[in-house]
Amino acid sequence: ETGIYGHEFAVLKTSCVSGGYFYPSESKRIHPKDINQAKVNPSKDAIIISRMNTPALVGECGYVNENYKYLFLPDRLWQTCFRRAAKINARWLAYILSFNSYSRKIKETATGTSGSMKNIAKEAFLNIGIPLPQESEQTAIATALSDVDALIQSMEKLIAKKRVIKQGAMQELLKPKEGWVVKKLGEVAEIKMGQSPSSLYYNSCCVGLPLVQGNADIVDRRTIIRNYTSQVTKSCNTGDIILSVRAPVGEVAIASFKACSGRGVCAISYSSLFLYYYLIFIEPQWEKYSTGSTFESVNSKVISSLEINIPSINEQTRIATILSDMDAEITALEAKLAKYKQIKQGMMQTLLTGRIRLI
Repeated sequence: ETGIYGHEFAVLKTSCVSGGYFYPSESKRIHPKDINQAKVNPSKDAIIISRMNTPALVGECGYVNENYKYLFLPDRLWQTCFRRAAKINARWLAYILSFNSYSRKIKETATGTSGSMKNIAKEAFLNIGIPLPQESEQTAIATALSDVDALIQSMEKLIAKKRVIKQGAMQELLKPKEGWVVKKLGEVAEIKMGQSPSSLYYNSCCVGLPLVQGNADIVDRRTIIRNYTSQVTKSCNTGDIILSVRAPVGEVAIASFKACSGRGVCAISYSSLFLYYYLIFIEPQWEKYSTGSTFESVNSKVISSLEINIPSINEQTRIATILSDMDAEITALEAKLAKYKQIKQGMMQTLLTGRIRLI
């Protein structure tokens, strides 16, 4: 694609490398007046290193598996160039440099007075010691780990595909149809606005109930435990729908456990999961309640008067079953993905430290 400047040339962002992986899509088009300054392309079988970045990201690297003639490195990225006599498998080295113990050593060499930006000196980077098995063993290790990587990437693509399919199913199933009736949310569900307890009663000792204050207490549309409170003002039950009433308004989740609900959320009780999926479907509608300020919120009157389209009970059950089955399948695949990643970490721990030898 030629992009906004009428050419294909792009410069990589420092975010193009992470955890041993190279992401060529992390790039931006070069302004025509700067094209002559673009000199170095990502090359096949090389490693790109972020020499200047935030403290958390400085030293990140990624293996390049092909040539990219339209991409260029900025001055904040290095690319390896191996000596002819060096017997190095670049993919193996990328795994070593991204392995926790060596990645940490690289980051520790970074200097800079700014708390937001650090820089690695080339001499310091080149002086980092690494174990060096024979090239044949490097290749065997790289092959074993790349096979697991391929499995992980295949699973990630499958999960992404399943999510797209589910999104399409939601669009089709939840779009109002003939026979559906319009009701106000307060007419069909019980709505309980949250109320924050005093911070004096917050604790991490499991005293009282978990506290759900807002979006910080929600991950992947499920409530998580960050804090407890011994002063329970308002509560939500396991399975209740949790709706964010403060910025960003309208985000939807499910209560994973009984909790104290703070003022940033409300709890909605309904007889089936249909309403949970329907509220996700209409999440974009809440944007109209943004007043242009940096902090937006809605009250119980607005929530209760929200108009929703409701089918028959049987249809609600059918829709909820289809979508919850899809969710269950995705959750199972995510569990497999987590297991594959765990296996890879175990392999890196044994293979890259020499605890298990492949040759």
